[in-house]
Amino acid sequence: MAEHTIGTQEQWQVQRDELLKEEKQLTRRSDELAAKRSRLPWVPVETDYRFETERGTKSLAELFDGRSQLMIYHFMFGPSYEAGCPVCSSIADTLAAQVPHLKARDTTLILASRGPLAKLIAYRRRMGWDIDWVSSEGSDFNRDIGFTHTEDELQPFLEGEIPATVVQNAEMCGTSAGGYVAEGPGLSAYTLADRVVYRTYVSTARGLEFAMPYYALLDRTPNGRDEHPGTPLWLRRHDEYESSVTAV
Repeated sequence: MAEHTIGTQEQWQVQRDELLKEEKQLTRRSDELAAKRSRLPWVPVETDYRFETERGTKSLAELFDGRSQLMIYHFMFGPSYEAGCPVCSSIADTLAAQVPHLKARDTTLILASRGPLAKLIAYRRRMGWDIDWVSSEGSDFNRDIGFTHTEDELQPFLEGEIPATVVQNAEMCGTSAGGYVAEGPGLSAYTLADRVVYRTYVSTARGLEFAMPYYALLDRTPNGRDEHPGTPLWLRRHDEYESSVTAV
């Protein structure tokens, strides 16, 4: 454990009060950004994408399931994967629990991946999630948003020193490093108005941290995230963590 300053309650309170001012500023800034997101222009989705679902082949408009808003988490589970990405799995742990709340606000939330539907549903059963998952296998849905990459595009990355986290996660997914990074995580949002689907928002990388609340919680502990460049990622699927024993 890293060394920390030891102080009195009074010293702590002075610094905590100062920090609270900055935290409130951050909250207000977050509200401002949320308002700006809502004002982004809507982009018509002109491609007739098709998805394999548990209830047959559906169009993007049909995925709204009778609601006016749709959010899709682009889950890294490519055609060559045998199991879902552990990081995406940690995100889905959070998202699945939000489905009923979002439905109450006229919003459908689903997962989408390029892997075969049968593999996706089997993995969802293993994880115990109650969320719809569709396969975009055979379509350019992920690629058109920038979440799928070709072998040629990845060659410069694969010819270099591959990060330990990529090697680790690829092994955990039962695929190669190239097969793993061919997929990308992301969130895209849509609205349906007058039978036209519009894309309204897209985010990826650290823009997905809002769906990783364990980081926000760790940020409030003395050790924080305690992650270091070059070391394997600590994240595992929720059924793969070893039982921990608290030292007394």
